[in-house]
Amino acid sequence: MKRRYSLRLYLAGAAAARAGDETSGPALMLTGFALAGSTTDASSLLAGITISAAAGGPVLGALLDRTGRPGRLLATDLLLYAAGLGMILLGLGRMPFTVTILIAVLTGLLGPALSGGWTAQLPRVVLGAHLPRANTLDAMTFSVASLAGPALAGGAAEALGAPTAAVGSAGLIALALPAAWMLPARPGRARVARTTSVISDLAAGMRVIVGRQALARATLTSVVSCIAQGMLTACIPLLGERVLGGAGRGAMLLSCAAISALVANTVLARFPRSAAPDTIIWASALVQAAALALATRGQPVALIVAVLIAGIGEGPQLAALFAIRHRETPEHLRAQIFTTGASLKITGFALGAAVAGPVVTRSLPGALALAASMAFLAALAFFAIPSATVNSSEDGAMSS
Repeated sequence: MKRRYSLRLYLAGAAAARAGDETSGPALMLTGFALAGSTTDASSLLAGITISAAAGGPVLGALLDRTGRPGRLLATDLLLYAAGLGMILLGLGRMPFTVTILIAVLTGLLGPALSGGWTAQLPRVVLGAHLPRANTLDAMTFSVASLAGPALAGGAAEALGAPTAAVGSAGLIALALPAAWMLPARPGRARVARTTSVISDLAAGMRVIVGRQALARATLTSVVSCIAQGMLTACIPLLGERVLGGAGRGAMLLSCAAISALVANTVLARFPRSAAPDTIIWASALVQAAALALATRGQPVALIVAVLIAGIGEGPQLAALFAIRHRETPEHLRAQIFTTGASLKITGFALGAAVAGPVVTRSLPGALALAASMAFLAALAFFAIPSATVNSSEDGAMSS
């Protein structure tokens, strides 16, 4: 590990990339809504850029695990992702919508680089003893990004038009390129020539995710929670329009959730061992379910309180998920486990947005109630997987 690469540089790069990612979702939603005039088309555009992550994440992770300089590959992915956002923007209103969706799908293949691809490099930036706190700080970059991204998207859309917000998201991702490029290389002793194929590595990674109960539980619960979060995001334009007086203002609701997530994770960073991450995973899903149920009332104050409560659930759940992944994952499969997990979550989010798009046009409260039910199901899903061998966690506390 190179000492000159600081945790601050890592966090700055991660925050910039993730802020760009968080800006891109609302920006594309608002741009699609403005240019196509349809909530269904807007949610389809968001689903297009996210749903393909299921295929891209595992392969990207396997490649990151096999290269001696993962930062170089990560930087290349970020550059291509930013370029893809620019092509989507140019295509809207100029090319058939089907072509624009195809570009979004191809761009989405690289989406896990902004989440799991970064986090998988954390153990080479900090020593194992400092990993719990660094892990929570890393999760906080998502909250910071979730706070800044929708605010930038909504503000830019209100002041300069939705397309400007999409340009800004690509610019933020580009700012993260230097920090990604300079990420530490693998230690010489870790650069062992792989005798297995990428396909074999992918199969090994999936066996770890499915075979370690603690990891399987956390993965399933987080993915189902993301389905609920995708449903809420699909409701954002109409929530802003009908409850807050403007579609652009709806994006600000996501920033409210990010504020409470950031506060919750700030407390968690001060007491990183105060609660078991396995408990936080399912309890936070219940908190999100309660928040979404409250949002169905359709009143401004109740809506703002609801998204603040939702953030209290989302922030700690992400930090707990990272902790479980670091604890359960073998070093030689770390990037793949993180990007595969990220791709599953992104795909769950996309499915939620795609399903809720048509529902919200018929009944906004109905779509929110469906999201609340899905969040409750996420908590139940944690207990659907037997805990017989939540053992391997200890032997998996591996060299982080």
